[in-house]
Amino acid sequence: MTPTLPHRLALPLAGLLVVAAFAACTSTGGAASEAPASASAAAAASAAPCPTTQPDPLPAGETRTVTIETDLGSMELKIEADLSPIAAGNFVALASCGYYDGVPFHRVVPEFVIQGGDPTGTGTGGPGYTIKDEAVTGTYGRGTVAMARTADPDSVGSQFFIVLSEKATDALSYYNTYQIIGSVTSGMETADKIVVEAKGVELPPDPVIMTSVTVANP
Repeated sequence: MTPTLPHRLALPLAGLLVVAAFAACTSTGGAASEAPASASAAAAASAAPCPTTQPDPLPAGETRTVTIETDLGSMELKIEADLSPIAAGNFVALASCGYYDGVPFHRVVPEFVIQGGDPTGTGTGGPGYTIKDEAVTGTYGRGTVAMARTADPDSVGSQFFIVLSEKATDALSYYNTYQIIGSVTSGMETADKIVVEAKGVELPPDPVIMTSVTVANP
């Protein structure tokens, strides 16, 4: 069976046979059944307030280096405006204000993706706003960083995923709706350790936490 992206309903992979089941966990707070999550305590203490509406796009041609620290190691991401300026600007704004500090990688699908960015850890939380859709540019592959969404238009919020394997390419490319914002430039071994730590559980009861997420200009 072709792997599916994690679904917000937390169904087992074997049951995800319809098109809607390929949607990644929502990162919005917009659905009626999904209350917006508050930012982490670290975000509240941050000098830069977290956005409450769609932030400014990342300017054309610009990149940012985002470092995700966990107890299992770190990952360094290159976020590129020219891939998806709105989504890249949103991710950088949230990372800059501390929104992701203390937030788990709540969903782990071996040889497919690890997904995080929901402060509630349930897969249904987000920043309380959504951003506009953009055309997907680039191709999915191991180390790709992309934004999670539901099947609804303009449903991207704070949740994102990192692709673990080239085997995920066909499934992701088939729907081609998950805005690519960058790639992991170092530390993919940490992503692999997160998979091992999950012990085969897609929604691990003790997920790996992003202890610190920081942004730097290259």
